[in-house]
Amino acid sequence: MALRINDTVPNFTAETDQGTIKFHDWIGDSWAILFSHPKDFTPVCTTEFGAVAQLADEWAKRATKVIGLSVDGVEDHKAWKGDIEKTSGAPAGFPIIADEDLAVSKAFDMLPAEAYLPDGRTPADSATVRAVFIIGPDKKLKLSMVYPMNVGRNFAEVLRALDGLQMANGNGVATPANWTVGDDVIVPTTVSDEDAKAKFGDFKTVLPYLRTTAAPS
Repeated sequence: MALRINDTVPNFTAETDQGTIKFHDWIGDSWAILFSHPKDFTPVCTTEFGAVAQLADEWAKRATKVIGLSVDGVEDHKAWKGDIEKTSGAPAGFPIIADEDLAVSKAFDMLPAEAYLPDGRTPADSATVRAVFIIGPDKKLKLSMVYPMNVGRNFAEVLRALDGLQMANGNGVATPANWTVGDDVIVPTTVSDEDAKAKFGDFKTVLPYLRTTAAPS
């Protein structure tokens, strides 16, 4: 069954290049981002892991843990991190799950139950393991994105989406298209004008169903 927004994400025990983790325990009280890849030592994936490494301070500011996943083993992950750090100029301090048995990929519905890795496999054999999952401290899925192998993910957008989620979930508001930190937010339609005035102070009515207000600090 597909993993849907607001579902509790699977809890699993897995090996990483930094040791064994139990996923929900590893998340703890933080936000978390799981980003997955079909194979180590591949060009697009290397640039993506590098982009995540370069954003280490930004994840920390948002109390967010990041963890990679690839269907290769721990030793490959450790060796691959050398290439990631060489090309990005940043230490890859996050763990990478070694999903050699595809258990995590299947639990997160990235691969069908009958999937397996053939001898002499290529990234195409696990091509759909190219997803991003943003998970809240409540261990529920807040957002997911899936990309093809030939389009690199924009981790600035992942960061922007994380900001939007943290703003919306923490303040009872919504964010408009292209919202970034500091922009006005949307007052939900479930909130009356009277309650909006009490909660947010001034707000602007653009349409009867579209009201905006300054983002809560």
